[in-house]
Amino acid sequence: MKYIVIIGDGMSDYPLDELKGKTPLEYANIPNMDKIAKLGKCGLTNNVLDKYNPGSDVANMSIFGFNPDKYYTARGPLEAGNYNITTNDNDVIFRCNTITEKDGKIFDFNASHISSEEAATLLNDLNNYFYDKYPDFKGKFYPGISYRHIFVYSAESQEERDSLCSFDTAPPHDILNEPIDEYTNWTSKCPKYIKSIMLESIDFLKGHPVNQLREKNGLNPANMVWLWSQGLVPQFDSFFSLYNIKAAVITGVDLLKGIANYGKLDVINVPGATAYFDTDYKAKGQYAIDNIKDYDLIFIHIEAPDEAGHAQNVEEKVKAIESIDKYIIGPVWDYLEENYDEYKIAILPDHPTPIPVGTHTRDDIPQAIYTKGGQADSVKSYTESNIAKGSLKKEPGYKLVSRLIKDI
Repeated sequence: MKYIVIIGDGMSDYPLDELKGKTPLEYANIPNMDKIAKLGKCGLTNNVLDKYNPGSDVANMSIFGFNPDKYYTARGPLEAGNYNITTNDNDVIFRCNTITEKDGKIFDFNASHISSEEAATLLNDLNNYFYDKYPDFKGKFYPGISYRHIFVYSAESQEERDSLCSFDTAPPHDILNEPIDEYTNWTSKCPKYIKSIMLESIDFLKGHPVNQLREKNGLNPANMVWLWSQGLVPQFDSFFSLYNIKAAVITGVDLLKGIANYGKLDVINVPGATAYFDTDYKAKGQYAIDNIKDYDLIFIHIEAPDEAGHAQNVEEKVKAIESIDKYIIGPVWDYLEENYDEYKIAILPDHPTPIPVGTHTRDDIPQAIYTKGGQADSVKSYTESNIAKGSLKKEPGYKLVSRLIKDI
């Protein structure tokens, strides 16, 4: 049996006036998704347990079959799983965004989607700045992809470590145009130190040549670092030990690669997988086809619908959904049908990223599961409202892999 799970990040949405009262899924031309819904079984699920914020970290961990209550520590450590960073028990790992600060507010959480090369220059120079000014500086920035990075703080004691792990931080994409002070109003020693790093980064980055050139070219400068979702390295069981099948992940996002690495799933790196609107959909589909012979299950994750939701860009969201259908689902399904007698395809978002909201919500999401030779329910197309009428019993998202294997 072969299994394919296709994750359209943030794909589900609300009815939009721009689309004459339809959601992007209802408006988009998605014949393959519709056919899978029509020939398969459908139902709502939720990949984020109530105690967690509706983030991609908890949601995708769930889809990969890992119960967040057992494995989740924070987003920062999960992303760090793809950085090959050597850590010790007192290292606290933060997610780090290179953002645009303006008039004391978060103006842009991704600094016009800064390039990885530009961000690496900024963060490496920022490391040198702090090391030169503070010889005992206990942190280090690790450049990642575009605006997504890691900051590791090496605590000197368990008390300091616990203090750094225990205060609340806010995702910058959730607080656009909000005053920075309102979300960094920490009074104890360790959190105040983290705030001082963030604020001092402004003094160094605002005049950096990279940012001067970006502003000259009409792009938002990456003039501040924002540290959030901190925690300790998680301890995962291997995916194989939990499910006794061999699995791999295709994604352009460090977060999902990190989860895969902790869970000992293979990561299939695809050239041109940018985790943005310009990602190479065809390459993702082809790499899945080329590698399915070596795995029982492949997760294919596409970030573009989520980015469009954050940008509140209806046109790009519809385009991303249609590209997933045309260049990934269609070719992969055709290949499975021609070459395998037993297979299943599941389609779902990790969470909604509705255009009117511009960030993640915890609404239920639509999933459709097609089994070759299996029974269908009464759903006729892949939309939020139609999927809700399906026959699949709602279960926590982390049970998806078990449901696929056990056919429940």
